[in-house]
Amino acid sequence: MTRAVFRRLMTLAVSLLVASAVIFAVVDLVPGDPASFMLGTGARPDTLAALRAEMGLNLPWPVRYARWLGGVLTGDLGTSLAYRTPVAGMIVERLQVSLPLALAALALAAAVAFPAGLYAASRGGRAGDAAVMAGTQVGVAIPNFWFAMLLVLVFAVKLRWLPAGGFPGWDQPLAAIRSLALPAVALALPQAAILARVLRSALIETLGQDYVRSARAKGLTRAQALRRHALRNAMIPVLTILGMQFSFLLAGAIIIENVFYLPGLGRLIFQAITQRDLVVVQSSVLVMVAAVILVTFVVDLAYALVDPRLRGAR
Repeated sequence: MTRAVFRRLMTLAVSLLVASAVIFAVVDLVPGDPASFMLGTGARPDTLAALRAEMGLNLPWPVRYARWLGGVLTGDLGTSLAYRTPVAGMIVERLQVSLPLALAALALAAAVAFPAGLYAASRGGRAGDAAVMAGTQVGVAIPNFWFAMLLVLVFAVKLRWLPAGGFPGWDQPLAAIRSLALPAVALALPQAAILARVLRSALIETLGQDYVRSARAKGLTRAQALRRHALRNAMIPVLTILGMQFSFLLAGAIIIENVFYLPGLGRLIFQAITQRDLVVVQSSVLVMVAAVILVTFVVDLAYALVDPRLRGAR
């Protein structure tokens, strides 16, 4: 098991190295000159050349990539071209919003999806199953930004229970939690619908196994067999979806963050793209890729915890 974990870590390190090269190359190939964008079209050639030299844009691509990667390995993600502040500090500040939001949305999605999926599987082919599947289909079809605006209209404008946007900071914990409530619900709805459908399908497939039929023959009801025997063996695809959903919620919440004016990581990347702040774009995307790779590794470990047969697998 230890050797397998070590091999997996080495594979993830290589994947992250390749991803960093791809990210740097793609961002570097974006048309336009950041120096010209910052100084404007009327900048003098000598001023433009001096700024390009200061930003390192006059160096060959391999040299610039090596410098950037060396800084990343030492924790120095560079300095923002637009704000003239360390990128690492900006990312850490934005993660204080994006990470709790992603965790809250994932917890809400799981809290809704697991009971719904279990209920639908226990009522397979009957009215309860059809009702849950119809509800999840609606959840998948509704755009989360439209649902977010609906939540703002009801709970912020009409009822005035929760704020419509903004983030006061974690020095005011209650206000911060209230400001993340509506965005978390808006993000959780489609993820809960997807997770419930996957769980229901995995459970119904597991119900056809011999050990579940044996449990039913011993007198267990369908619901008891689901909870005691089928659920754990159906967790492999569910864990895969959970890992993918967390990665999406962390990296793909840019629309919701803009709807609620949240200073999260997705909004930081959007602003950096509009300002052609390539250092921020490269480093932020690399942090997101590293988070996805780390989540994938954790999900692989969770497979072995859920299914003992995988612990000795090579």
